[in-house]
Amino acid sequence: MKFLVDAQLPARLARFLNDAGHDARHTSQLFAGNRTADDQVAKIADSEDRVVVSKDADFRISHQLQGRPRRLLVVAMGNISNNGLLAVFETHLDSIVAAFDDADRVEIRPTQIVAWQRTTPEQDSGRR
Repeated sequence: MKFLVDAQLPARLARFLNDAGHDARHTSQLFAGNRTADDQVAKIADSEDRVVVSKDADFRISHQLQGRPRRLLVVAMGNISNNGLLAVFETHLDSIVAAFDDADRVEIRPTQIVAWQRTTPEQDSGRR
């Protein structure tokens, strides 16, 4: 799976994901680095078929309202050390990746992983 890890998460997370066999980039590696605007991060992720990994509520809102980024991994862990965060990813990475088979947004919480099922255009039009 391909990931784009947002600025408020450690670059170590991208390295961990790469070491685990995935293709991960950190926003610090982008042209504007960690100052890259959220809409640009979403655009890059979508164009490269990456999952944005973020703690930023703005991404969740944009995903829900506008479908950007197309795929989002929300880290809803509150204050957690970088080592603690990496331990959670190490323990649950296979489950997180599998959740994206049927979901376009997955949220990691302290005691659970929540996946929102992908909606089809037919389902979306029925909600209006």
